[in-house]
Amino acid sequence: MEHCCRCHQSKDRTDDEKKRLMNRLSRIEGQIRGIKGMVEKDAYCPDIMVQAAAVKAAVDSFNKELLGTHIRTCVANDIRDGKDEVIDELLDTLQRLMK
Repeated sequence: MEHCCRCHQSKDRTDDEKKRLMNRLSRIEGQIRGIKGMVEKDAYCPDIMVQAAAVKAAVDSFNKELLGTHIRTCVANDIRDGKDEVIDELLDTLQRLMK
């Protein structure tokens, strides 16, 4: 059982979950480096914006995966344990993600 401990604001992740998240972050990091290179080489603005939009989509995808895991583990476990305040925390998180 995965453990979520809000008192320390940490979560034990499986090796597979960590690997998936880290792979996504590495791809995003590579995309950012690519955009920096485009700026340094004076690439055409719309070309840079298209790449920036791809980075935004990749970050959104990362957040969707992380949110899904959070709901299936931390939120579900807390609700089962009678800690309904996790629902307010989830709603607050969703509000911040949708700005």
